[in-house]
Amino acid sequence: MSNLPDCQTLLLEQHNGVLHLTLNRPQSRNAMSLQMVAELRAVFAAVREDRSVRALVIGGAGGHFCAGADIKDMANARAEGSDAYRDLNRAFGALLQEVQHAPQVVISVLQGAVLGGGFGLACVSDVALTDHQAQFGLPETSLGLLPAQIAPFVVQRIGLTQARRLALTAARFDGVQAKRLGLVHFVEHDPQALAERLEEVLAHVLCCAPEANALTKKLLLASAGEPADALLDQAAQWFSDAVKGDEGVEGTLAFVQKRKPGWAP
Repeated sequence: MSNLPDCQTLLLEQHNGVLHLTLNRPQSRNAMSLQMVAELRAVFAAVREDRSVRALVIGGAGGHFCAGADIKDMANARAEGSDAYRDLNRAFGALLQEVQHAPQVVISVLQGAVLGGGFGLACVSDVALTDHQAQFGLPETSLGLLPAQIAPFVVQRIGLTQARRLALTAARFDGVQAKRLGLVHFVEHDPQALAERLEEVLAHVLCCAPEANALTKKLLLASAGEPADALLDQAAQWFSDAVKGDEGVEGTLAFVQKRKPGWAP
């Protein structure tokens, strides 16, 4: 058993070589707070060298996976000065890199909202299962912001052509379309079928040798080319500039006030 950190935003359950991580902020559709990012990073760091943990399953409480970044954290960052937005954004990129490079098999179980940061987590999972009615999307540009840390991983997952369409229209789509795009591997039509599919995938994973899987994953990622640190650093700066700019201020305010921003028809 790994020495797992205490978490307030995650539920952790470990058995039979599988660690289940449940994003647990259901009141905000599991929006990704800075605390949640820190706790996820701590859990992945704790199990990194532990080959008794064969797979990590990420899901969400309350019928949603993750509705993206916590706008309240962004409001708090506004009070902390110009570097706070960049640091907040880059911390999430670091999480995506760490999940991407986890030696274990990472499986995401997607339901409800799979937006922004949640979309990013789906893109760095080795196997993704979804409910057919899950709602996927990159809403950032509709808020006057950028999918800054997520974009390189989205391109790597589904290709540049589809990533451009989704990021530049902020379009929403369901689990069936997510499978068509190659974002997810399995789409199921009820919770029971989703649970059964997860058990089937885990049974296959547990047939594979853990160190062989770790090295194979490393080889595959190296073959595909990786989002670079320098690119994610630059993207974090662009994100910070966008949040502080006229569009970012108007977009996030409109979101909080539940109205359309000034540029929307």
